Amino acid sequence: MWLEGEISNLRAPGSGHLYCTLKDDSSQIRAVIFRSTALRLRFGLEDGLHVIARGRVTVYEPRGEYQVVLEYVEPKGLGALQLAFEQLKSRLAAEGLFDESRKRPLPAFPQTIGIVTSSTGAAIQDMITVLHRRCPILGIIVAPVQVQGDGSAEQIASAIRLLNELGRVDVIIVGRGGGSWEDLWSFNEEVVVRAIVASPIPVVSAVGHETDVTLADFAADMRAPTPSAAAEAVAPVLNEIVERLGDLSVRCRQAVSWRCGVERQRLDLVLAQITNVRFRILEEAQRVDGAVVQIRQAVQDVLKQRWEQLHSSKHELISRSPGSRVRHGMAIVPQLLSRLEGVMRYGLNRRKQEARSCLTSLNNLSPLGILARGYSIVETICTHQVIRDARQVSAGQEVLTRLAKGRLRCTVNEAMTDPSV
Repeated sequence: MWLEGEISNLRAPGSGHLYCTLKDDSSQIRAVIFRSTALRLRFGLEDGLHVIARGRVTVYEPRGEYQVVLEYVEPKGLGALQLAFEQLKSRLAAEGLFDESRKRPLPAFPQTIGIVTSSTGAAIQDMITVLHRRCPILGIIVAPVQVQGDGSAEQIASAIRLLNELGRVDVIIVGRGGGSWEDLWSFNEEVVVRAIVASPIPVVSAVGHETDVTLADFAADMRAPTPSAAAEAVAPVLNEIVERLGDLSVRCRQAVSWRCGVERQRLDLVLAQITNVRFRILEEAQRVDGAVVQIRQAVQDVLKQRWEQLHSSKHELISRSPGSRVRHGMAIVPQLLSRLEGVMRYGLNRRKQEARSCLTSLNNLSPLGILARGYSIVETICTHQVIRDARQVSAGQEVLTRLAKGRLRCTVNEAMTDPSV
């Protein structure tokens, strides 16, 4: 059956299957696209995309729900290839692969041209004819590939990488003749675009006719409307180069001759002025000799003054030497040491007296001293709670009596609460 609707709740688990819901204004049904079918889709599914699909109705038994197993899907109002083109273009543009800032100029005088195209098409013959006509000494390396069909995109990308690895190609032309949108699709594949962007050698895209546009055109350093135009763009005209070199040679000889004449006149003027310069040099030499004598005398005067200041500072340091102060201080040290020992002995005796007084007070207040006078402490056996009232125990209860020396485990025969008994 055929269905038309909007995709929603799209899910893509790791199995590779796609699950979604097809809905319109009044109804909806679950749909599944198995991995084998999903791999054949030229475009990417997304929520909100309006599609026309063909499938068969099945029942998903675990939930008891109807679902449609889709076998063919295409966007409504826009071809699958066109949608895939726009989706891939937007994604690669967001990565900066089409930025003008990364594109490089073509070499002005290339020696070897690399061509990636079909060896049986008319485009290769047109490009070779144009290259030989414009510059017969150019080297041409052709990397023959399939330009349409399965596996053609991988061949094109591999050929671009191979030409880069050769190390003697100056510019690469990637292209083919005209054809339908499907015929040109290989040049819209992501693998081709990334190979063009990764190429260290400048790449010229020449795919189809002037009205044909592919993603390779956006990624290449230059887009040519046709393969022949690409050949004309990369190959200089040898005759024009020869004529230009001849003109430059004549102009160079004329410029050198004129420059030599000008420099010869300048040399004559300089030679005429050398005599005056010689006398000026001798005068300046005399001035330099006088300045050297003055500098030497000034340096000697400064050194003499500094030596006098050094001797004066040395005598002043000796007079202020700390040795005498140290000797005076050493004489006072024994007196201070004797005074310090006396103060320490006095303080130590006072602390001993205070400690003995505190020890006496502690012995008087110690419960062990009270026990030594014949008293005892009665506690419960389990919780060791001190019994202060006879009402805390009952007849037959075992108690623990702590004496000054040892403990007694006792059994209560009678608890008498009358204090007069």
